[in-house]
This record gives sequence, C-alpha cells and structure tokens, in this order.
Amino acid sequence: MIAISKEHVDKIIQQALDHSPVECCGMLAGTFSEEDVEVVDIYPMRNVDNSPEHFSLDPEEQFQVFYSIRDRGLKMLGNYHSHPATPARPSEEDIRLAHDPNAVYMIVSLAGQEPVLKCFFIRAGNYEEIPILVRD
Repeated sequence: MIAISKEHVDKIIQQALDHSPVECCGMLAGTFSEEDVEVVDIYPMRNVDNSPEHFSLDPEEQFQVFYSIRDRGLKMLGNYHSHPATPARPSEEDIRLAHDPNAVYMIVSLAGQEPVLKCFFIRAGNYEEIPILVRD
C-alpha cells in the first residue's frame, strides 16, 4: 500500500490539468518499509520532451531534487506522470524505461470524465498495481 495526502493528490492532478495535453511529471519522496510506502512530499518537474505521449526529466533539475530529498532525510520513492489521453496504467514505453524494481510509478489519467490516479511497481517487464490510501 502507498499512502499519500489528499493535498498531494490534488497538486498532482492540478499539475496534470495545467500541462495537458502535454504529460506532466515529478518525483515522489518519503519513507518506506517492507509493507508500506508513505509519500511525504512531491517535486513537480519540467517535462523536457514537452510531449503528450512521454516525458523526460531535466538531469540538472533531477540532481537538485535528489539533493533536497537526501538533505531532508527522506528517500526517493519514484516518479509520477500524467497520461492526458490514455488510461492510468503503464504504457509500453513506461515499462521499457522502468529500470528500478523498487521504485513506485504513479500515473494520473485525464482520459475520462474525472482524473484517475493509480500507482504501480514495474518489474521484469510486468506491472503490479499498488493500492493507494489517500489521507486527509
């Protein structure tokens, strides 16, 4: 299970809406144990590809985020991004580019009437949905 505050969920969804039809992206920071993952903060980032079908993080911006997360005593949990016109599940490209089996991949879809947020582990070419607990 992954826990995240409603405030962070709202910020991710708003970022996705603000950047649509381009994919938005960012990093997730927090804590984890064998059973639970807790998102403590999100780091919205720029999609340097400026594409509606994929995203790339700016390497310099990525280093700044890594240092900030480390300095705060948190762990890099993974990333989030939007799918402006497709479902909230990993695309073939998402699966192909997923290199860290311990990272979480949060995806917000804008394809339906309401945004849908889901989270996944991507391992060995397969994905597994992680239940999300949204806290007030």
